[in-house]
Amino acid sequence: MHKRHSTTMFIVTLMISGTILFQMGYYLLSMLAGWNVRFNLVAVCHSWLKMIGLSSLEYVLNALVIYTFLFSIYKIISQWVQASHMKKRFEQYKENKLTSEMNENYSGGQEDFLIFSHPVPLAITMGFKRPKIVLSTGLINLLNEEELKAVITHEMAHKTNRDPLAIFLMTLCAATMWYIPILKWFSQQYGIIKELQADEYAIEQQGTSVHLGSALLKMLKAGQPENMGFTYASFADTSVNYRMNYLLNPLNGFKPKLPMQMTILSLAVFSLISALFIYALA
Repeated sequence: MHKRHSTTMFIVTLMISGTILFQMGYYLLSMLAGWNVRFNLVAVCHSWLKMIGLSSLEYVLNALVIYTFLFSIYKIISQWVQASHMKKRFEQYKENKLTSEMNENYSGGQEDFLIFSHPVPLAITMGFKRPKIVLSTGLINLLNEEELKAVITHEMAHKTNRDPLAIFLMTLCAATMWYIPILKWFSQQYGIIKELQADEYAIEQQGTSVHLGSALLKMLKAGQPENMGFTYASFADTSVNYRMNYLLNPLNGFKPKLPMQMTILSLAVFSLISALFIYALA
């Protein structure tokens, strides 16, 4: 059920955002190259605004198009810069012996893990092309063997599914398409579901939720580090209440319900654009 929900949210988000970005991109190129954009939705809005005497609003529409692309570029560059900065810090405090042992024990010698020296317990999966699991020495010292295995298995699920990339795309779409409010809700719910999926995988591999639950409680009591400014999948700083409820009542599951007001508003925006497009074609 969780997989179906996450897949649906991901596809719908990409379809909505992709359609808008394609139209805006086509329109932006047409302005620069002088192309004919008769069937472009943004161009339809321009024509309609001129017809009803609100041609000055077309400048607002231009600003929205330019803002969307510039903000998207900013978010992508910011992600890359922050992730590169943290990767260098992790490498600076890397525990070579522990890293080698972890890679040997859990990934057959491949460089999938990085252990760095830090007193605060930390477990994250970062990277898009080849995700890497980053663990702190504080985490290793805090947990027993079975609890540590539960955390590692959880993060391996994130790595296998390339969750950092998917979460970033959802966050990017929600931030740039703020005028479609349902995208923000999709992004939030998607993050919760991906954590629950990783928990499910860890429980399935160990055959019990005891070790995962105790590891989560220990990490919460120990405190969490500040947000690092880039997108990653973390073990203990996302949707903790939902996850604890799931561990205690696994049969209940997590059933996100669409917020009606937000859904209606988002549908209204798309309905308006569609109406303008159909009217212009007629």
